[in-house]
Amino acid sequence: MIELEDAVARILSALPVPQAEIISLQGAHRRILVEPVSSPASLPGFDNSAMDGYALRARDVAAAGADTPIALRLLGRVAAGEVFPEQVAPGTCVRLFTGSPIPKGADSVVMQEDTRIVQHNPSEILVTEPVHPGENIRTAGEDVAAGAILASSGQMLNAGRLSLLAAAGVAQVTVGRRPSVGLISTGSELKEPGQSLEPGQIYESNRTGLAALIRQAGATPTIFPLVMDKLSATQDALAKAFDQCDLVVTTGGASVGELDLVRSAFENLGGKIEFWKVAIKPGRPFVFGQIAGRLFFGLPGNPVSALVSFLLLVRPALLRWQGAEELEMPGGLGILTEALSNPGPRRHFVRVIADSKGAVSLAGTQASHMLSSLAAANGLVDLSPQTTIPAGSSVLVRKWDT
Repeated sequence: MIELEDAVARILSALPVPQAEIISLQGAHRRILVEPVSSPASLPGFDNSAMDGYALRARDVAAAGADTPIALRLLGRVAAGEVFPEQVAPGTCVRLFTGSPIPKGADSVVMQEDTRIVQHNPSEILVTEPVHPGENIRTAGEDVAAGAILASSGQMLNAGRLSLLAAAGVAQVTVGRRPSVGLISTGSELKEPGQSLEPGQIYESNRTGLAALIRQAGATPTIFPLVMDKLSATQDALAKAFDQCDLVVTTGGASVGELDLVRSAFENLGGKIEFWKVAIKPGRPFVFGQIAGRLFFGLPGNPVSALVSFLLLVRPALLRWQGAEELEMPGGLGILTEALSNPGPRRHFVRVIADSKGAVSLAGTQASHMLSSLAAANGLVDLSPQTTIPAGSSVLVRKWDT
């Protein structure tokens, strides 16, 4: 039995170099860059107005006030996307809107609220507040300089990064290929949801939950049919999955019972077991192996154990496969509303509910078959062996449903 960090390190060391592919920016949400993106243009690309108002020379209105307005001659107006052809001379101004290019000769913008139009002469504007040179002007390149790195290799493209790339004129990005992941559940007692149950049978749920987490990690799941507890059936199912997928994830059959056939079936196909058992709770019976350049993850059959071991051991592999640098689940601090205790010899990843105000409480009974507590939970707290954390303590909550 090995420690979690050792298990993750061994898994990551077995991964291939990410395969690059060029895709449209429109389809790049949550994809992971394998090449940095530099800006082909400055942002903004030109000096422009930060608000609706009038472009002018600051020195012309230095003495302006509510009781001593200064009159300027209005030369015209410039909407966003247009360019004013003339120069702003002393004593003149140009009507602008947010995003309008700054005309030549102007060095500032007075906002509309600090002006008024002369009723009998609409070509004359009265300025009632002074402005400083550069005021209310967005200068070219103040956000991003041409050639600057917009996004680095290993970063996931979220909505903010996609918006930045689009604003700079980037149309394509180079990202890591998504891995295909085969999902197999074993157990003669399992039935598909919607089918009728005989005595002693249960509905299989692991593949549905794990497929959602696989998609969330950016990979592509393929759900294979349920497998009876027979060595030949298990072996055939694994062979089909490895023939189609980059990685294969099984649930059930990974322990030491006489019907736990996954390891034997994998080795019969020529697979090599790299390690078995990880010192975590839930999820100790975990198998990792390799076969012909493809990776195998054998998860426990209990639903909570399967999900937790996936999050801790398989999720990082799927992200790194695509080139990701950040592999941890998103985390945040919260305050315990009740004590958490782990009297056992293994690290216990406790399912908790972290609310929007930062309060953290147990999601229910922590038994590995309790799906109701799994459904209620939105995070995990890592409890060291033989440890109690009292109520009111600050804890780090790792969240998976974000």
